Amino acid sequence: MLGGRGRETGKTPRVLVVGYNGANNTGAEALLTADLADLRAILGPDALITVPALSEENLRRYLAESPTLKITRMPTLFLAKARRLVREHDLVVLVEGSTFMDTWGSALLYYFLWTAHSARAEGKPCLAYAVDVGSLSPRNQRLVGHVGREIDLVVTRAQAASERLRACGVTAPVEVTADNALTFAPDPADEGFLQRAWPEGGKGVVGIALVDFYLWPAVFRLWGRKEDRYKWPYSFSRSPERRRATAALAVAFAEVADGLVEEGRPVALICMEEVDEPLAREVHRRMRRPEGARVFSSREHNASRMTQLLRSLDLLVTSRYHAAILSLEAAVPEIAVGHDLRLRSLYEEIGLRERCFLDPSSPDLGRELGERARALLADPGPARALLRQGHEALLARARRNRDILRSFLLERGWGVG
Repeated sequence: MLGGRGRETGKTPRVLVVGYNGANNTGAEALLTADLADLRAILGPDALITVPALSEENLRRYLAESPTLKITRMPTLFLAKARRLVREHDLVVLVEGSTFMDTWGSALLYYFLWTAHSARAEGKPCLAYAVDVGSLSPRNQRLVGHVGREIDLVVTRAQAASERLRACGVTAPVEVTADNALTFAPDPADEGFLQRAWPEGGKGVVGIALVDFYLWPAVFRLWGRKEDRYKWPYSFSRSPERRRATAALAVAFAEVADGLVEEGRPVALICMEEVDEPLAREVHRRMRRPEGARVFSSREHNASRMTQLLRSLDLLVTSRYHAAILSLEAAVPEIAVGHDLRLRSLYEEIGLRERCFLDPSSPDLGRELGERARALLADPGPARALLRQGHEALLARARRNRDILRSFLLERGWGVG
């Protein structure tokens, strides 16, 4: 029986919270903050929580250690450390949105699968908490199907994700809710952050949240060029063809940004993860009117400030899923340039798929994106109405996450609040 506080064993619960932490990623920061709030609300302040991180220093920017919260480094060669941490804890909670996808690289997928498999091998309950399912190679589909059967409960943040999981052969119980970052509450002191940080930008700012699609997936490579390294021993997928594609992407976004600036719209180039910054700065460098744009990076600003920035925009162009999620409360009109299934699924759920979703491989991306941006700025009302409805529905579903977590723990004999 899993040790709950008081009623069953009197033991203080030890929880391992596994995600994509310490990468200066705004979405991961907001998600982890919301997930920890749920755990504390149910298990109380005495629960012992451990959060592994790629970089302890980065994680400590916004998460403070305490006698009941520990940050520990997770090496990139993770097998032994992950197994040991599972052994030392009573419950494993997978919290990364991209848990079941290999878009960013198979190594990240294997980290989560290995942790879940280790939980079963050590006899520890494992919960995948409001996660997503994306594109997977045939081999990785089989692995997800095999390990997915060992997880006690999977909560997906979209119906389409649940269906993709079942298609992999996962037979574990599955619940469908919504992304827990919808419940993230930024610090009220950060309200008005955009205006304070960029007073010369004025009002009517348009945000562009960029992703260099052609860096991914990260691949195992012991040797290679330092500038292509993600984190040893993993490197970005680089080739002459991919470099040309990145340059073309920068040209397209610079064209869009210049058009907006020339129409009197300041442009915030938004880096939701530190790794997005080189592309954002390349777009800025290629602009004819760079004085009308500014780069805002998660390397410098935490999730609270970045969320307030997103909610201050007149329009958002995004390739980042969590830029869309975190701006949703303010019903900011948005266009997605989506490279994976998460944004596509989100836009289908809120009714924006046909009018506001573009494929990055479009041969005339800059022109098409500029036209749609101008149309939305001229008449944002219908999109705002859909976004408000979508936010209301998704937030109600996201609030179910805490109830599901409470039931999950009660069924296993934990005394919870």
